[in-house]
Amino acid sequence: MDYKVKTYEEAVKVVEEVGLLPLAPLIPDFPSLNSITLEEAWHSGTEFDPWNWRTKFSADGVAGYGKFMKKKSILVSRQLLPYVKKVLGYNDSVEERYYNGNVSKEALHLFRIISLQEGIDTRALRTKADMREKEKKKIFENALVELQGTMDIVISGIQEKTDENGEKNGWSSTSFETYDSWAKRNQIELIEINREEAIDYLLTHFKNICTNETSVKKLEKILV
Repeated sequence: MDYKVKTYEEAVKVVEEVGLLPLAPLIPDFPSLNSITLEEAWHSGTEFDPWNWRTKFSADGVAGYGKFMKKKSILVSRQLLPYVKKVLGYNDSVEERYYNGNVSKEALHLFRIISLQEGIDTRALRTKADMREKEKKKIFENALVELQGTMDIVISGIQEKTDENGEKNGWSSTSFETYDSWAKRNQIELIEINREEAIDYLLTHFKNICTNETSVKKLEKILV
């Protein structure tokens, strides 16, 4: 699996073929966006900058994007996304899981806000959640990671910070959307299978594309 890409279009083909692409190395002998691109291209601010691609995949509906596994940023192809969601997600709603003691109060609070304002950016979300204070930053970030880890939300793109004249001014901000909203908007198929069947499907896929058993076992450990 020795991929090398220079353009966004080439990276899209890798995501579609591999199905799951971490931004940074996560699985032994398995590609990551970092490993298949040129080091000097990162943060170059050009069309060849993989840092800019990461949210474009999601904004274009090419792949789901978020900190889905091990609190690490992952791209998941349209084909595999419903299966990964079935494995990492839950049938019960966020509200139900909160009342059962399985979701934090902060995560529920953020999820409710995102549900009412799909595509809200980080700055606006922190303000609406009343988490602008420095001491609440970690709590805010942990709640977002919690929701991404169960694929209740995804990163849907970025929001450019602009001044009163509409000119770009400062760092762009990550935008969040509920998985259900993003999937519906991008016409991601719904699958009627159970978690075990989804795991079998994913492992069969990875066994077909991986020559290294260690990679498959690592993936199985992450999924199961």
